[in-house]
Amino acid sequence: MAKDEVQDQAASALIDAKIASLTDWRGATLARMRALIREADPDVVEEVKWRGVPVWSHGGIICTGETYKSVVKLTFMKGASLADPAGLFNSSLEGNARRAIDIREGEVVDADAFKALIGEAVALNISGKKAR
Repeated sequence: MAKDEVQDQAASALIDAKIASLTDWRGATLARMRALIREADPDVVEEVKWRGVPVWSHGGIICTGETYKSVVKLTFMKGASLADPAGLFNSSLEGNARRAIDIREGEVVDADAFKALIGEAVALNISGKKAR
């Protein structure tokens, strides 16, 4: 097995453990969003950075998945450069680059709109264009 594959498996295992440790709605929400990311981009690379934060990358960081007491926050590094026709971004709207989706208990993010956003983020990353 190649070194990159071992690192990917280790990161995926750490994300599995993080989700398992969240025994409330946050674990289920993070697991659902992770599954949607993987559906949208089967070539996504999972990493863990910044003291255990799940990170999904393809040609650069797509988004991070942080968990707080009242929200699961998915932060898109180049979110300000992405079209968001469904209005999923509801946090960090004032920044020049990032945008985030805060998901509260009981909220469900539109799967198709989210996967389209992931696809757009990947396309921007691999295009080599800078965020606006």
